[in-house]
Amino acid sequence: MSERCFNCFKPTSACLCKYTQKLDTGIKFIFLMHPKEFKRQRTGTGNLSHISLKDSEIIVGLDFSKNEYFQNLLNDSKYFPVLMYPGEDALNAKSENFTQILGEKTLLVIILDATWFCAKKMIEHNPFLLNLPKLSFYGDYRSIFTFKHEPKPECVSTIESCYYLIKELQSVNLVDKNLNPEPLMNVFKQMIKLQLQAENERILGIRPNTHNYDGKYKKLKNIPDFINKV
Repeated sequence: MSERCFNCFKPTSACLCKYTQKLDTGIKFIFLMHPKEFKRQRTGTGNLSHISLKDSEIIVGLDFSKNEYFQNLLNDSKYFPVLMYPGEDALNAKSENFTQILGEKTLLVIILDATWFCAKKMIEHNPFLLNLPKLSFYGDYRSIFTFKHEPKPECVSTIESCYYLIKELQSVNLVDKNLNPEPLMNVFKQMIKLQLQAENERILGIRPNTHNYDGKYKKLKNIPDFINKV
């Protein structure tokens, strides 16, 4: 087995840490990571988001109702906790009185870091999460995650969610407009590029297949120009 970076969990030859920057957004991010995501996808965008955001934490589990640390965060009066989750009742940065509702509290953004199927399971195990104010986007976005097929066009990855949320909060002066959130997308693009290159190398026989299903992919992957330009 190749040596791995203990920060991004990538092989040291493909470490992404050099592309990351620690962003101080003034927001506290909590990534609730499904155990399957932790075991199989530690190299995913939830971990990259955590590496890139100054006040962020990953909590791995399935039932968070008994997680004392997480519950203390939810009940801490200095925070205004919200769940990133779509819905007709979801707030967004431009919602009427959102700034007033937030007041002087620090925004505590909770993001479910899992596949959409596992995210639904997490909600089933933690129905109390839906009692929190929901936060979504006022904009309409599409994922650039060309290596992965999302269930719906509007589904975006964890790191893209953080990026677009920061941009929208900047538009209403809830995050410093001088902060540059582009490093989030830059490291994400590098991750995609490495994945596509690795897939092409497997197809060309340069590297061995790592999964049983790898052999069925015969067509070389196109690496989009916007990724090559990073």
